Amino acid sequence: MAFCNMCGTQIADGATTCTACAGRAAAAPAPPVASAAGMADNVAGMLAYVTIIPAIIFLVIEPYNKSRFIRFHSFQSIFFFVAVFAIHIALSIITVVPFMIFLTFPLHMLVFLGTIVLVVVLAIKANSGQMYKLPVIGDMAEKQANAM
Repeated sequence: MAFCNMCGTQIADGATTCTACAGRAAAAPAPPVASAAGMADNVAGMLAYVTIIPAIIFLVIEPYNKSRFIRFHSFQSIFFFVAVFAIHIALSIITVVPFMIFLTFPLHMLVFLGTIVLVVVLAIKANSGQMYKLPVIGDMAEKQANAM
Protein backbone atom coordinates (compact mmCIF):
# COMPACT_ATOMS: atom_id res chain seq x y z
CA MET A 1 0.00 0.00 0.00
CA ALA A 2 1.11 3.56 -0.72
CA PHE A 3 0.56 6.70 1.32
CA CYS A 4 -0.58 10.14 0.22
CA ASN A 5 2.24 12.63 0.12
CA MET A 6 -0.05 15.48 1.17
CA CYS A 7 -2.01 14.12 4.13
CA GLY A 8 -0.37 10.74 4.83
CA THR A 9 -3.48 8.56 4.54
CA GLN A 10 -3.19 5.13 3.02
CA ILE A 11 -4.25 4.81 -0.63
CA ALA A 12 -4.66 1.77 -2.84
CA ASP A 13 -1.81 0.59 -5.04
CA GLY A 14 -1.98 2.13 -8.50
CA ALA A 15 -4.22 4.99 -7.39
CA THR A 16 -3.10 8.46 -8.41
CA THR A 17 -5.38 10.52 -6.16
CA CYS A 18 -6.13 10.45 -2.46
CA THR A 19 -9.78 10.19 -1.51
CA ALA A 20 -9.19 12.08 1.73
CA CYS A 21 -7.52 15.22 0.37
CA ALA A 22 -7.74 14.74 -3.41
CA GLY A 23 -3.98 15.42 -3.58
CA ARG A 24 -1.86 13.63 -6.10
CA ALA A 25 0.14 10.63 -4.86
CA ALA A 26 3.88 10.74 -5.21
CA ALA A 27 4.98 9.46 -8.58
CA ALA A 28 8.19 7.57 -9.22
CA PRO A 29 11.10 9.92 -9.82
CA ALA A 30 12.08 10.44 -13.44
CA PRO A 31 15.48 9.07 -14.50
CA PRO A 32 18.19 11.73 -14.76
CA VAL A 33 18.56 13.22 -18.22
CA ALA A 34 22.05 13.53 -19.66
CA SER A 35 22.95 17.06 -20.60
CA ALA A 36 23.59 17.85 -24.23
CA ALA A 37 26.67 19.90 -23.38
CA GLY A 38 28.76 16.86 -22.39
CA MET A 39 30.33 15.99 -19.07
CA ALA A 40 30.49 18.28 -16.08
CA ASP A 41 33.44 20.62 -15.64
CA ASN A 42 34.72 18.88 -12.52
CA VAL A 43 34.79 15.49 -14.26
CA ALA A 44 36.60 16.92 -17.27
CA GLY A 45 39.09 18.65 -14.96
CA MET A 46 39.70 15.37 -13.18
CA LEU A 47 40.16 13.44 -16.43
CA ALA A 48 42.76 15.96 -17.58
CA TYR A 49 45.14 14.44 -15.03
CA VAL A 50 44.83 10.87 -16.35
CA THR A 51 47.51 11.45 -19.01
CA ILE A 52 48.58 14.32 -21.18
CA ILE A 53 46.27 13.24 -24.03
CA PRO A 54 42.87 14.11 -22.44
CA ALA A 55 44.31 17.46 -21.38
CA ILE A 56 45.22 18.28 -24.98
CA ILE A 57 41.83 17.05 -26.21
CA PHE A 58 40.00 19.27 -23.69
CA LEU A 59 41.96 22.28 -24.95
CA VAL A 60 40.91 21.56 -28.54
CA ILE A 61 37.28 20.35 -28.25
CA GLU A 62 34.70 23.15 -28.37
CA PRO A 63 32.53 23.01 -25.24
CA TYR A 64 35.46 22.22 -22.94
CA ASN A 65 37.90 24.87 -24.14
CA LYS A 66 35.42 27.60 -23.18
CA SER A 67 35.56 26.74 -19.47
CA ARG A 68 38.35 28.47 -17.55
CA PHE A 69 38.25 25.66 -14.96
CA ILE A 70 38.92 22.94 -17.54
CA ARG A 71 41.58 25.02 -19.32
CA PHE A 72 43.40 25.60 -16.03
CA HIS A 73 43.48 21.91 -15.11
CA SER A 74 44.44 20.91 -18.65
CA PHE A 75 47.36 23.34 -18.77
CA GLN A 76 48.48 22.38 -15.26
CA SER A 77 48.38 18.71 -16.24
CA ILE A 78 50.41 19.33 -19.40
CA PHE A 79 53.02 21.44 -17.60
CA PHE A 80 53.24 18.91 -14.76
CA PHE A 81 53.78 15.91 -17.03
CA VAL A 82 56.38 17.81 -19.09
CA ALA A 83 58.24 18.71 -15.87
CA VAL A 84 58.18 15.09 -14.67
CA PHE A 85 59.45 13.94 -18.09
CA ALA A 86 62.29 16.49 -17.92
CA ILE A 87 63.25 15.29 -14.43
CA HIS A 88 63.39 11.68 -15.65
CA ILE A 89 65.53 12.70 -18.65
CA ALA A 90 67.93 14.60 -16.37
CA LEU A 91 68.22 11.62 -14.03
CA SER A 92 68.84 9.33 -17.01
CA ILE A 93 71.66 11.57 -18.26
CA ILE A 94 73.31 11.46 -14.83
CA THR A 95 73.14 7.66 -14.97
CA VAL A 96 75.91 7.67 -17.61
CA VAL A 97 78.44 8.46 -14.89
CA PRO A 98 79.76 5.17 -13.45
CA PHE A 99 78.07 3.98 -10.27
CA MET A 100 75.55 6.86 -10.33
CA ILE A 101 72.85 4.31 -11.12
CA PHE A 102 72.82 3.47 -7.42
CA LEU A 103 71.82 7.05 -6.67
CA THR A 104 69.58 7.80 -9.63
CA PHE A 105 67.52 4.60 -9.58
CA PRO A 106 66.02 5.35 -6.13
CA LEU A 107 65.45 8.93 -7.29
CA HIS A 108 63.60 7.65 -10.37
CA MET A 109 61.38 5.56 -8.12
CA LEU A 110 60.83 8.45 -5.71
CA VAL A 111 59.84 10.79 -8.56
CA PHE A 112 57.53 8.10 -9.96
CA LEU A 113 55.83 7.54 -6.60
CA GLY A 114 55.53 11.27 -6.01
CA THR A 115 54.00 11.70 -9.45
CA ILE A 116 51.34 9.09 -8.76
CA VAL A 117 50.45 10.59 -5.38
CA LEU A 118 50.32 14.14 -6.74
CA VAL A 119 48.22 13.15 -9.75
CA VAL A 120 45.69 11.44 -7.48
CA VAL A 121 45.54 14.50 -5.20
CA LEU A 122 45.15 16.87 -8.16
CA ALA A 123 42.41 14.69 -9.69
CA ILE A 124 40.50 14.58 -6.40
CA LYS A 125 40.81 18.36 -6.00
CA ALA A 126 39.60 18.91 -9.58
CA ASN A 127 36.67 16.54 -9.06
CA SER A 128 35.62 18.47 -5.96
CA GLY A 129 35.60 21.69 -8.00
CA GLN A 130 38.74 23.25 -6.53
CA MET A 131 41.39 25.01 -8.60
CA TYR A 132 44.36 23.70 -6.60
CA LYS A 133 47.57 25.31 -7.88
CA LEU A 134 50.99 23.73 -7.79
CA PRO A 135 53.68 26.24 -6.73
CA VAL A 136 55.30 27.22 -10.06
CA ILE A 137 53.33 25.20 -12.56
CA GLY A 138 49.98 26.44 -11.24
CA ASP A 139 50.87 30.07 -11.87
CA MET A 140 51.91 29.29 -15.44
CA ALA A 141 48.72 27.30 -15.99
CA GLU A 142 46.59 30.12 -14.60
CA LYS A 143 48.21 32.63 -16.98
CA GLN A 144 47.53 30.35 -19.93
CA ALA A 145 43.96 29.64 -18.85
CA ASN A 146 43.21 33.35 -18.51
CA ALA A 147 44.89 34.21 -21.83
CA MET A 148 42.44 32.24 -23.94
